[in-house]
Amino acid sequence: MPDNILLLQGPVGPFFSRLAQEFEEHGHKVFKINFNGGDALFYKRGGTFNFGGTLKQWPDYLKEKLDRLSIDRIYLFGDCRDYHQQARKIANQTSIPVFVFEEGYLRPHFITLEENGVNGHSTIPRVVEHYRKEERPNENPNKTIGNSFYHAATYAMLYYIASSLNKNRFQYYQHHRPLKVFSEGFIWLKSLGYKLKFRIAEQALVRDLFRQSSPTYFLAILQVHSDMQVKVHSPYSSVESFIKESIVSFANNAPKNTKLILKHHPFDRGYRNYNHLIKEFGKQLGIANRLVYLHDWSLPQLLQHAHGVITINSTVGLSSIHHGTPVITMGQAIYDIAGLTFQGKLDDFWSNIGKVDAELYQRFRAWLLRNNQLVGSFYRRNPSAHSPTGLRWSTRVADQHGLNNRPVAREKTVSNYNFDVQ
Repeated sequence: MPDNILLLQGPVGPFFSRLAQEFEEHGHKVFKINFNGGDALFYKRGGTFNFGGTLKQWPDYLKEKLDRLSIDRIYLFGDCRDYHQQARKIANQTSIPVFVFEEGYLRPHFITLEENGVNGHSTIPRVVEHYRKEERPNENPNKTIGNSFYHAATYAMLYYIASSLNKNRFQYYQHHRPLKVFSEGFIWLKSLGYKLKFRIAEQALVRDLFRQSSPTYFLAILQVHSDMQVKVHSPYSSVESFIKESIVSFANNAPKNTKLILKHHPFDRGYRNYNHLIKEFGKQLGIANRLVYLHDWSLPQLLQHAHGVITINSTVGLSSIHHGTPVITMGQAIYDIAGLTFQGKLDDFWSNIGKVDAELYQRFRAWLLRNNQLVGSFYRRNPSAHSPTGLRWSTRVADQHGLNNRPVAREKTVSNYNFDVQ
């Protein structure tokens, strides 16, 4: 039966507009709430409301819309945003299912779509026995998604410009990160410059590192400084805190012949630089020659040769497991399961990393592919997928969202709704 669907904030760009088109082609009725000028720029379909109130007014506003529009399900991107956290709470009270989009658990050719929440909010089973019975896939999905960095950067700049130009219209809007168009545009340009700079500057550094036949190093994965997965689903107040704990533990417990590589996140390239912090800490602890700070080197190569990986809860941990490299997670992660990750303390990890259960990983991966991973990108359409979103929906996920049946006449009617600003 077709549903009444409500979209909240999506990724920057036209993805949610394309998603609405896909739902409508299958007979569903779609509504959308915009929160700022950037949302409004990329979503110009019918059934749109512009929320211009305060965060305090948001719960009552949403409750009224859910009731008046007879909403059956909600879709959003980023379940830790203030507006979305309140929406999830209200939906839970009214038994309306919420489906959350996020970057893919399996990178780089997938996106995540999961009911209730993702990462630390995910209800994915953490019990080994649950996956032992899962069938392994006969073949991997066709991966045809190209690099989406420049698409994402373009959409982000347009989003910030539109938000700035419409600031008076959405004057009470509170973004989850700074929403200043000129500073953000400068940061993205600076990031591009750094990308080119580090790609050249780091070649000699990595060449020396891999000159040995079997380099012995650990890899610490740094996440974006404003990542909600760090702020909400980890014990750290900042990425700096994670860096400090990792370096201190490494200095006190890692074998003396090993190095620690700290890998910067590519989307944080223009925002943060931890070079001074890492150098100062290395000097204080007498291990400056054992610390390596990298910005733009190939992760697969680093993961393949690493002795072990330390992460808060980055999906790079899953990539590491895919390469058979032991991982320890310092925050909440959906893959933090015995047999996949080290279950002890960080101080013990350096000399007792253990092994990855490859068979368990393949079954866990198969479960993800069947239940919440979609082949595609938020920022670049898959040319091999013939759908508005450009996604390749698995049969199980498509069934869950009503995308496997032909459009039918709607049995529900929605009347007396007005498109407004408050």
